Amino acid sequence: MKYMLLICADPSLEVTGGEPTIEQWLEEVEGRRLDGSQLRSRRDATTVRTRGDEVLLSDGPFAETKEHIVGYDVVECADLDEAILVASRHPVARYGAVEIRPFWDE
Repeated sequence: MKYMLLICADPSLEVTGGEPTIEQWLEEVEGRRLDGSQLRSRRDATTVRTRGDEVLLSDGPFAETKEHIVGYDVVECADLDEAILVASRHPVARYGAVEIRPFWDE
C-alpha cells in the first residue's frame, strides 16, 4: 500500500548535530521510498479556492500554523504499522512531525 508522508517542521527550531541524517534514513528505507522532495518555503505558496465561477488566489499557505510542510515522501509499505515505523525513523520526526496518509486504493 502507498502512503504519503508529509514532513512538517517548525522553521524557527535549530537542528542540533549528532542526529540521524536524511541520507541515513534514505539508506534504511531503500526499496520502499518511491518519491520525495523538499519543498520551497511557504512564502512561495499560492492557495487556490473556487467559489461559484470565481477563482480566488492568496499568497502563502492554506493555514497559519507553527509547523509547516517542508517536504514529502511517498513510500510503499505492507501496512500502516510498517509506514509508522518508516515515519518514526525520519530525521524530522525528532523535532517536527511526519503525517502519514494512505493513498486511495484503485
